[in-house]
Amino acid sequence: MNKKLPLLLLLILAGMAAQAQRNRKVKMYTPYGKMVIRLYDQTPRHRDNFIKLVKAHYYDSVLFHRVIKNFMIQGGDPDSKNAKPGVALGNGGPNYRVPAEFQLDLYHRRGALGAARDNNPTKESSGSQFYIVQGKKWTEGGLDTLEQTRLGGRKLPVDQREVYKTWGGSPHLDQNYTVFGQVVKGYHVIDSIAAQRTGPGDRPVQDVRMKIRLKKKFFFF
Repeated sequence: MNKKLPLLLLLILAGMAAQAQRNRKVKMYTPYGKMVIRLYDQTPRHRDNFIKLVKAHYYDSVLFHRVIKNFMIQGGDPDSKNAKPGVALGNGGPNYRVPAEFQLDLYHRRGALGAARDNNPTKESSGSQFYIVQGKKWTEGGLDTLEQTRLGGRKLPVDQREVYKTWGGSPHLDQNYTVFGQVVKGYHVIDSIAAQRTGPGDRPVQDVRMKIRLKKKFFFF
């Protein structure tokens, strides 16, 4: 019997476990289609918390309760599951926050997945609420003005400026809210939801529900 075989098997299993933790993706189902979202390894606390909630089916039937065209679509409030029309939403969630995980290379380009939060001084994130950026395309002058007025003089990196000019996003949120993922498929779904007619509190008049599942990985030997 080859004694090296168990060791090889252990190495393979360890590699599979490590791969399963890298670049995790989720599928988000909505009435307007499906989005695939990659979760960033650079933000492990947000990634793992989101995966935990998805596995628990926490987001099943939760609404996109706040929608602002050319900005973002927000959801994740469990109180929205059975909310009556016109009821104000946005205060629900688990009884914990997630510490901020700001990364300079993770920014609010179109399709970014960010963690919502209240005005707590340490900028910790809501335990469950999130938003997906639609944003808009910016001009050079618009970004210059933004740096002076909203970013406190902080200069956006050249590569990020290019993305904001050609792809779009919401740069005024950078380094204030944790970005922990990116839509990689289904950008049209963001646009469809962002285009919905809204009422008080930017809540869509027609409920937009979601369901989120982990994207399965397959391994071949």
